[in-house]
Amino acid sequence: MKKLILSLTLALALGAALAFAEDNAPATEEISAAGKYPLKVCPVSGETLGEMGDPVVKVYDGREVKFCCKNCVGTFEKDLASSMQILDNKIYEAEKAAYPLKTCVVSGETLGEMGDPYPYMYKNQLVEFCCQNCVSTFEKDPDKYLSMIYAAHAKSVEPEESKE
Repeated sequence: MKKLILSLTLALALGAALAFAEDNAPATEEISAAGKYPLKVCPVSGETLGEMGDPVVKVYDGREVKFCCKNCVGTFEKDLASSMQILDNKIYEAEKAAYPLKTCVVSGETLGEMGDPYPYMYKNQLVEFCCQNCVSTFEKDPDKYLSMIYAAHAKSVEPEESKE
C-alpha cells in the first residue's frame, strides 16, 4: 500500500506543476491517446455520470475529468493536487482488477516477482511496472507501451459471439 501511495503521489507531483494550466475544451488528441474515461461516477459527489444530464468535462494537464455538475468542478478545483490524488486512487481501484498484463510493459518481468507491482498513472491510464526504474523508459515513448496495454486489453475481452 505504501508503494501505491508513493507512486501515485510521485505521478501527481510530476503533473502538479502543469495541473493549473487548465483548458476549457478537451484536447482531443491527448485525451484519446489515454484511452476511454475510466470512471462511471463523479470524483467529487460519487453520483453516476449522466444521471443529472450530460457530464461536465474539464481537462487538467491533458487529463480529462468528468463531473456530474458544475458545482463539483469548483469543489474539485479548491485543492487540485489533493483532488487529483483522490482521482488517481479511484481510477486505480476501478482499473486494477481488469489490468490486462501479467508482465511489466517495459522489462517483460512477471509482475510481482520483484515485490509488489509499481502502479503508475499516465493521464487516466493505469500502468503497472515491475519496479519504479521502468517509469523513465516508459515516459520516453508512452504511446509504444500504451498500445501494448490496449492490445492486451482488447485481446482479453472476447466478443459475445465467440463465447457461444
